[in-house]
Amino acid sequence: MASVKENLEKVRERLARAARRAGRSPEDVLLVAVSKTVPVERIREGVAAGLTVLGENRVQEAKEKIQALGRVAVSWHLVGHLQTNKVKDALALFDLIHSLDRLSLAEELDRRAQAARGRADVLVQVNVAEEASKGGFSPEELRPALETLSRLSGLRVRGLMAIPPEPQELEDSRPHFKTMRTLFESARAWRLPGLELEALSMGMSADFEVAIEEGATIVRVGTAIFGPRPA
Repeated sequence: MASVKENLEKVRERLARAARRAGRSPEDVLLVAVSKTVPVERIREGVAAGLTVLGENRVQEAKEKIQALGRVAVSWHLVGHLQTNKVKDALALFDLIHSLDRLSLAEELDRRAQAARGRADVLVQVNVAEEASKGGFSPEELRPALETLSRLSGLRVRGLMAIPPEPQELEDSRPHFKTMRTLFESARAWRLPGLELEALSMGMSADFEVAIEEGATIVRVGTAIFGPRPA
């Protein structure tokens, strides 16, 4: 298995080339290293190699890793589904929640954040391919959802997120990313009060270069950095 440092260098090179192909600066794209199921020592290698943002799928797993690795050198993002009963812990652990996928979750995040006299930084998940197996708002539901979210003072809506179907070929994801870019630009043009739409989180190990070409400002890359996940 290649070292995390070697893998990270290759991912950064690919990210930079994709950004330049799109006429963008590599610095405009935030790399989130998805560390779910990855042992702490291998994550530590990544941090030593320069990783600054880690993404976790589960609250309990993240809690244990944050206890082991701390928060000084890195920030932590929740990139997986969030159960309503885990909201209090999630707000204490994560700097950004990528997966706001339903209004009931928004209401609980808002309530808990206001009780703590803070605001929850979130991305709104769009079910761009309208898959029954995935959460998120459909493209048609996005505007009314954002209008509702704009009235929740405990939320700071920072942008949109999507998880398209797993691609069989590299180009399979491009139409979904194009749709997300259009939705993102539309949402910004709506100028809804209270929203700070600056981030578009899309693209993973199999397709992050295409996502960058289509406007992603955040990519979530795990396997390409840390290697294959344990079975």
